[in-house]
Amino acid sequence: MIIKDWMTKDVITVDPETSMMRAAKLMKEKGIRRLPVVDDKGKVVGMLSDRDVKEASPSKATTLDVHELYYLLSEIKVKNIMTPSPITIRESDTVVKCAAIMHDKKISGLPVLNDKDELVGIMTQNEVYSVLLSITGIYHGGVQIGLKLTDERGSLKEVLDCIRGHKARISSILTSYDKVEKGYRQVFIRIMDMDKSALNELQKDLTEKYNLTFWVRDNIN
Repeated sequence: MIIKDWMTKDVITVDPETSMMRAAKLMKEKGIRRLPVVDDKGKVVGMLSDRDVKEASPSKATTLDVHELYYLLSEIKVKNIMTPSPITIRESDTVVKCAAIMHDKKISGLPVLNDKDELVGIMTQNEVYSVLLSITGIYHGGVQIGLKLTDERGSLKEVLDCIRGHKARISSILTSYDKVEKGYRQVFIRIMDMDKSALNELQKDLTEKYNLTFWVRDNIN
């Protein structure tokens, strides 16, 4: 899950002297919500979001006439309303690190730099969602199984051996130590679809042997 494999590479940018009106039009035309601001040396100096534009735009209750309003909007530059010195991330970092930064800092997009500090991409919530969907395997359908296991060596292997014993094909495995008491972990396993009778036998076996917290068929196709 390295950023360079998931980021959007064709990044649309603006320079600090671009008018707010031009930047707003560009975001609308391209269907994007943020623009990295790059100076004439190719360095990322800011980040402009649609929220920045909205907050800087005159209120509908303004007394300005259309010509004054047009002049005002043309005079406001990106450099006046952008977030300067934005948080960035490296293309060699992991998507998980990117997601943690976005979550903790309450931001929805990060410019991606290479080792030369050049802008090479952008990571937004959409890219992070794509990774989440990919690693959970939901587009492969099947059944997701939730279990509460002791945090002991071999506890997961025992469960996997049980699932394989029923000839089930595993498409993803995730674990979490959150929202569970110390000494335990939550494990989420997705298996490919199977014959109904085979699934029933597997569910019965897991229920009898382990702490099965949920069993969900969540095929979205």
